[in-house]
Amino acid sequence: MTKFSVTGMTCAACSAHVEKAVAAIPGVKSVSVSLLTNSMSVEFASPASAESICAAVDKAGYGAAPEDLDSGLSAADAARKRASEREALDDHETPRLVRRLIASLILLVPLLYVSMGHLMWKWPLPAVFSENPAAIGLYELLLTLAIMMINQRFFTSGFKSFVHGAPNMDTLVALGSGASVVYSVVVLFLITGAMLSGMLHDAHEYLHDLYFESAAMILTLITVGKTLEAYSKGKTTNAIKSLIDLAPDTAHVIRDGKELTIPAEQVRTGDTFIVRPGERIPVDGKVISGTSAVNESALTGESLPVDKSAGSDVSAATLNQNGFLTCTATKVGSDTTLSQIITMVENAAATKAPVARLADKVSGIFVPIVIVLSVITGIIWAVAGGEFGFVLARAVSVLVISCPCALGLATPVAIMVGSGLGAKHGILFKTAAALEAAGKTDIVVLDKTGTVTEGKPTVTDVIPADGVTERELLALAGALEEKSEHPLARAVLEKVRAENIAYSPAEDFTALPGYGVKGVVPPSGNDSGAVAPVAGVPASGGNAALMKDQRLLGNEMKQRGMELAGEGKTPLYFAAGGKMLGIIAVADVAKKDSADAVQKLNALGVQVVMLTGDNRRTAEAIAKQVGITHVVSDLLPGGKDAVVAKLSAFGKVMMVGDGINDAPALTRADTGVAIGAGTDVALDAADVVLMKSTLVDVPAAIKLSRQVLTNIRENLFWAFIYNIIGIPVAAGALIPAFGIVLNPMLGAAAMSLSSFCVVTNALRLNLFNMYKSGRNGKRKTIQLPDDIFDGRNISHNIQNLPDNFVTQSPHV
Repeated sequence: MTKFSVTGMTCAACSAHVEKAVAAIPGVKSVSVSLLTNSMSVEFASPASAESICAAVDKAGYGAAPEDLDSGLSAADAARKRASEREALDDHETPRLVRRLIASLILLVPLLYVSMGHLMWKWPLPAVFSENPAAIGLYELLLTLAIMMINQRFFTSGFKSFVHGAPNMDTLVALGSGASVVYSVVVLFLITGAMLSGMLHDAHEYLHDLYFESAAMILTLITVGKTLEAYSKGKTTNAIKSLIDLAPDTAHVIRDGKELTIPAEQVRTGDTFIVRPGERIPVDGKVISGTSAVNESALTGESLPVDKSAGSDVSAATLNQNGFLTCTATKVGSDTTLSQIITMVENAAATKAPVARLADKVSGIFVPIVIVLSVITGIIWAVAGGEFGFVLARAVSVLVISCPCALGLATPVAIMVGSGLGAKHGILFKTAAALEAAGKTDIVVLDKTGTVTEGKPTVTDVIPADGVTERELLALAGALEEKSEHPLARAVLEKVRAENIAYSPAEDFTALPGYGVKGVVPPSGNDSGAVAPVAGVPASGGNAALMKDQRLLGNEMKQRGMELAGEGKTPLYFAAGGKMLGIIAVADVAKKDSADAVQKLNALGVQVVMLTGDNRRTAEAIAKQVGITHVVSDLLPGGKDAVVAKLSAFGKVMMVGDGINDAPALTRADTGVAIGAGTDVALDAADVVLMKSTLVDVPAAIKLSRQVLTNIRENLFWAFIYNIIGIPVAAGALIPAFGIVLNPMLGAAAMSLSSFCVVTNALRLNLFNMYKSGRNGKRKTIQLPDDIFDGRNISHNIQNLPDNFVTQSPHV
């Protein structure tokens, strides 16, 4: 996919014409044009090329140029490109429009004083005007021409696109105001003719047929709407601008033993840099020395600072709060996490959601249809016997009230604001289609390890035997597990160290694969005497089978171990000197927010299914803790993909996993979500990337998506209903029954506000709290059929599925 910047587009009809022109090139597979970001994304192969694409756009009456690829740029060039993009995001259009608007208003006021104040309400005028209708007409003409010159962009853009066979909104404005001026010039000639013939009264009557003020008012009111629209559109890019602004301008690097302060874009991979308290980290890196707490909220949305020490990863734009860090640069320029997030948000805004297809189709033919309707309106009223001025007013009203821009902006502004809001909270949607698909989710499939659970074993219970203290049991366990490489041993050692218990590593250590470990525990040499009762005697630790072999597993400990296993925990038994000392239970515990996340998903009307390669007992124990009712256990590698394929027959599936081991399932699902991505935000298999390991971000992403979809539907409804009602009223449909006549100036005012209303409605998304309960857009929960739970009717090409394809936990 290659990205191009496009110039010259002013409304949805323009973007539709550019898209049509590029799509017609042989070799172009897909094209998406964004009016909001003035960009175009094209997927193409030979014989199409960037040059032929730019040529097609140029032939269509617009300009295009390929954007530089970040991957081929040096850090300095990438920084300059990012600075250029940042400048492009600044609102340059609103100040220009404000100047145009002020100049137009300064000229419009004296024009309206004469054309309406004097002629309608008899406001006084100098004698040179009051007795000279031609002077009044010439005065109005000069002021109107001046306003047309100020707003000449409507005419240059409108007639240029008309010549290229792709009329746009500017064409409607130019035709409407231009027709009014041409007709008024004809009337002005009639005024001068009447005066030369001595018919001064008729000349004064002709003044009422002048439409100079209508033309000037139309241009001014459209400029008002364009100004409001430009100001609102400028606000939609605030999320991207704030991300770019986070990057520090300078970095402190160590070169040749000296500290140098250099521009951040000059930092190279492998450079050593230092970060003082209160400074932002310039590039991605790894801590060499020092400790600190780093605020990563700018990237992840997590408000609590994260402790950093030697070996920890740090990211550009995060804030070093209280320590002095020395780091080595690992990613610079466009490779940093910040740059990837910015690119992802921009790409989401530049792509199109499927919900926009109808609006795109209508936008492409909207303006020609309106021009035809305007002509038909004029013909009908002319045949009905209307005066030419009245006929012209009806035709012009149809032209100036029609607004294709509202249709074109309905979707992209909501996508831009929604994706930016998600990025603020560490929820990254790669495309607009992903943002839309997330809201349509019926089933969320959660990988257990690392998604529902912490992903690493933790000590949950310490149960000493009679006559043994917890500290003695932990000291023995630490001594035995010190030399073990098993993950469960690491969990035990973390617990021992957290309790600050002293021990000495076991001597004659032996690992017993499938059973545990054994060794001789020496005296600890500490004052507590924690292991004194068993020092110097053989000791062992491991599973129940090991204790049975040593004839040390009594009924009481056996029963307690079975209870722990029933809770999904792994009991580790420890003995020394022929005596059972106790049990330490280890488990991959559920995350603190997992139960809350599942509850919120259920409240959204989403079915939740958990997948795991663990045994059924362990899986159901975790499911019971967090409130999941549907569990698929004992899965072999590759089985997750098959489960997702099976569930896809019953609704839209969202798969949530770590993005690496779960890549096939993420790709298979309608929406793949990588959780806990951290600095690896460019996971290819995922459609949505969650920066944090917080499961509540999953229902938050769904809620945000549904709110964006609601906003888009509101925008499209307003855009369609405005034109469906406005165009017939402007044409005079209400005149026969109610005598309601729409003045062209009122039509222009309505048009000027339509796009502003759409953009402003999209900006309301910034007020949406995706984590708050209520207003969650609950949908009807789909019911999974019973036969999916016992494995019946499974396709023969699905392998590695257990007999109990999905089991319903009896505990929930």
